[in-house]
Amino acid sequence: MTTPDVAQSAGRSELKRSITAKQLYFYVVGDVLGSGIYVLIGLVAAAVGGAFWMAFLAGVTVATVTGLAYAELVTKYPQAAGASLYVNKAFSKPVLTFFITICMLSANMAAVGSLASGFVRYFAGVIGMSEDAVVPALLIALAFVAVITVVNLIGITESVVANVVMTFIELSGLLIIVVIGVIALFQGVSDPSVLLQFSGEGSKAIAVVAGVSLAFFAMTGFENAANVAEETIDPSRAFPRALIGGMMTAGVVYVLVSIAAALAVPIDRLSGNTLLEVVREDLLPIPVGVMLVVFGLIAMVAISNTTLVTVVAQSRILYGMAREDVVPAVFEKVHPTRRSPYVALLFGAAVVGALLVIGAVIQLSGSDLDVVDRLATITVVFLLFIYALVIVACLKLRGSDETADTYRANTPLLVFGILGNLVVLVYTLHDDPGALLWVAGLLALGVVLFLAQYANKKRTGVTPATTKEH
Repeated sequence: MTTPDVAQSAGRSELKRSITAKQLYFYVVGDVLGSGIYVLIGLVAAAVGGAFWMAFLAGVTVATVTGLAYAELVTKYPQAAGASLYVNKAFSKPVLTFFITICMLSANMAAVGSLASGFVRYFAGVIGMSEDAVVPALLIALAFVAVITVVNLIGITESVVANVVMTFIELSGLLIIVVIGVIALFQGVSDPSVLLQFSGEGSKAIAVVAGVSLAFFAMTGFENAANVAEETIDPSRAFPRALIGGMMTAGVVYVLVSIAAALAVPIDRLSGNTLLEVVREDLLPIPVGVMLVVFGLIAMVAISNTTLVTVVAQSRILYGMAREDVVPAVFEKVHPTRRSPYVALLFGAAVVGALLVIGAVIQLSGSDLDVVDRLATITVVFLLFIYALVIVACLKLRGSDETADTYRANTPLLVFGILGNLVVLVYTLHDDPGALLWVAGLLALGVVLFLAQYANKKRTGVTPATTKEH
């Protein structure tokens, strides 16, 4: 049972419940929309061909089915920590719970590093800086992570309000791309048949899976919403509608943007590049130089939006699992006035900074490493595994802790979700085995945290299997 001291500590550490259903909806939309479409669309086009919109559609489908499991679990357990909490509830295995916690943290940290590097690409385009300037690019990326961390330190309400504002800005950028696509269609820039063309001579199904492996980074982010459940007003009603509605909205936008880009730009030029290539087609009645700057600024806001939400989730995972005695209790500390988990935020920023520095050192050694691509792949590897396990946990917890307000996902769809996540995971590992070295490095950091927590429990006489009851 929880001791009086622990109960008082929990009371002092309680997060502020202030997020409305409408804010949560835009939180999901903003996080999903900004997490990759502005950066990775060219890589997806290169993998699939003109039909790359199918990869985004397939990715959204698998991610949305996974979102159904999250919606059900959130209505049962509206607490911070997300996947780690659900696995802990389903299997009651501290080592497994800790492993999932580290996987989720690693995915978030890698994602923040990838997004920070993507931010630099657009920033370099606006100010005219060469992307090959490794050290300046590193300094800008580190400054970007620092600013995002400070915003989160200020407080969750301010972070969510900033998220809503930035969501509308990033939507305006994607709307520009759709408008360009419509103009391209009516002007006959490309034959619409390009939308059914696949690159290479191999299997079309494999081409789509290859695209999904890359595009899945753009679908991630919805799980971050689960980590602010404890700060949401009436989560049982708000989450299913906001989570599924937000993902479906993002999915429609992704498909439209993909189709527009394919119609406006030859696939060989779009391949490997960003959405700036669509703007460079100069199809709008506005000088292309002006539009490149405007769109670059919009893209930076979009990337900032996703990074903001990802850092929120990162810190709430550490905070929530510290309360479950899975990670060291220091991460449970909350700022006395801002009510934000400041230790968790600062730790996350330090790890992301280290990833960026390592990437820069490798580039300076003469390697052609693409930090955006590599860190995005690492994120996808971790998340696909986590998503499959979360769905399994959802099915295992059926019949437990249910109330009249509990949302229930469709069982056959959940089974499809498990298979979909595993298929993409196997392909990703087969296609880029080098990513496993980075994965191993992040997991090694997790082992250090595990040993620290184990040593602390042994010193205080608490067995490693002991967890707090709430």
